[in-house]
Amino acid sequence: MEEYAYVLDYLPQGRPEEKGYHHTPVVEAIGEDEFKLLELVPKQNAVFAVGDKIYIGMNLEMRTKIVSVRRRISYHELSSAAVNELPFVLESIVREREPFFVDFFNKSQPINTRIHSMELLPGLGNKTMWNILDERKKAPFQSFKDLTDRVKTIHHPEKMIVARIIEEMGDRSGKYKMFTTK
Repeated sequence: MEEYAYVLDYLPQGRPEEKGYHHTPVVEAIGEDEFKLLELVPKQNAVFAVGDKIYIGMNLEMRTKIVSVRRRISYHELSSAAVNELPFVLESIVREREPFFVDFFNKSQPINTRIHSMELLPGLGNKTMWNILDERKKAPFQSFKDLTDRVKTIHHPEKMIVARIIEEMGDRSGKYKMFTTK
């Protein structure tokens, strides 16, 4: 279960296509750890901005802005505003959790005899993957900057990770999920 989520969009009149909720306000958010897309019920008079980190965990006293998690939603159910904000919010999450994602480059393994998990990152080809593998044998990467300094063909590893997360959310990723839950 997610403890924190980041606001992607706030719909004060609710979802226009849903009739059963009598236009209850809705917050569309993304979970911090498993990147679950969520529909949240906000507390009355709570104020939200895109990118706000809000507590959604089990401790009700800590929930200052959210009444409950209504449901998990798919990428295709997001509002157009949420879809537009998603890459920027994800990039801030990836930067905030940089050591975790740098560790992906340090520890990722082959999926099978034909494909390495790093090759699933959009824009990362076979030659770059071998450069990463050679460099990490010398010493583990310490940061995204260290990675880009040592592997000259990588310029924005955080953007590659964000693109992969979005692919996994949109079900375009096939059977391999590296960062999101199924």
